[in-house]
Amino acid sequence: MPRFAANLTLMYAEHRFADRFAAAAADGFDAVECLFPYELTADELAEHLRRHGLIQVLFNLPPGDWGAGERGLAALPGREAEFAASVVSALPYACTSGCRQLHALAGLIPVGATAADRDAMRRTYVSNLRHAARMLAQHDITLLIEPISTPSMPGYFLNYQQQAHDLVAEVAEPNLRVQMDLYHCQIMEGDLASRLRRHLDGVGHIQIAGVPGRHEPDTGEINYPFLFDLLDELGYAGHVGCEYRPRAGTSAGLGWWHRASGR
Repeated sequence: MPRFAANLTLMYAEHRFADRFAAAAADGFDAVECLFPYELTADELAEHLRRHGLIQVLFNLPPGDWGAGERGLAALPGREAEFAASVVSALPYACTSGCRQLHALAGLIPVGATAADRDAMRRTYVSNLRHAARMLAQHDITLLIEPISTPSMPGYFLNYQQQAHDLVAEVAEPNLRVQMDLYHCQIMEGDLASRLRRHLDGVGHIQIAGVPGRHEPDTGEINYPFLFDLLDELGYAGHVGCEYRPRAGTSAGLGWWHRASGR
């Protein structure tokens, strides 16, 4: 059975962020992920993990001005220096916490962008990813890119699995891999089992949520027990991030996880 990581940005929202580590550990999780850990210091993050016996498996590089609607910098021409600075800002958190995977959000395509604008974004994305991957390789850290569904993030630059794997091939750095969120993949493409078989060798991290609704992965149109068995069959050794919004209290909705993990 896959190893699961609680997403502390979406799960345990009934607690303040600093208290979610304890809540996840109390429910039996031994690994966590989050979008952004930066409201804590790097030392505080490491202490929460140590105190509660948790592994931090993933977080995102700083995304630009999230509150103003920015969704990453990696593909934005003219923002290269800010993107490089975001890698530098994230490194102390990764190194101090022992986190070995960082996700680089690509950013949004401007309204009215032309084909030439999109080509410039792709060139910027490839160059920035190559630079960041080389920087992170010095610390044995893997860089991830994630296709995100258009209903969840309208205008996002990266939406499809093959698109992401083609970019990884173009960047050609061994520590760049794809973050495959089965929620987004189902919405954009479907055929999840075939896509897992086709792409898993290039996947560094998997995430899950129920479709529709992005709630617990226990009802809806995705047969997660089947996919968990398939991940075992295919030899997936990474974590599965539980990036979903609980319908009510997080702990009350963990029946699916207890059944899947035997805990």
